[in-house]
Amino acid sequence: MRINLTKKDLVNLIYMQLGFSKQISENLIEDFFKTIFFNIKKENTLKLSNFGTFFIREKKSRIGRNPKTKEKKIISQRSVILFKPSKDFKNFVNLKNEQ
Repeated sequence: MRINLTKKDLVNLIYMQLGFSKQISENLIEDFFKTIFFNIKKENTLKLSNFGTFFIREKKSRIGRNPKTKEKKIISQRSVILFKPSKDFKNFVNLKNEQ
């Protein structure tokens, strides 16, 4: 089963745990994401300590093929964002119910 964490969920967590109003909580989340987006766009990389590093990689254009029709098409050059988790994050994910 897949569980999605939405901005609304994050706003409610901040509201419940820290006691900020919902409007302040929403502004905090929005500012947090804007800061991340703008820094990745500007610097092509963003490191969050104990979490991981986001970085942008350029992919070259290439020839692709529709598997259904076998039609060949050119896939244009584009930027993709990648994530490399930190050692602490990897260790946390690999803990075997030790908590």
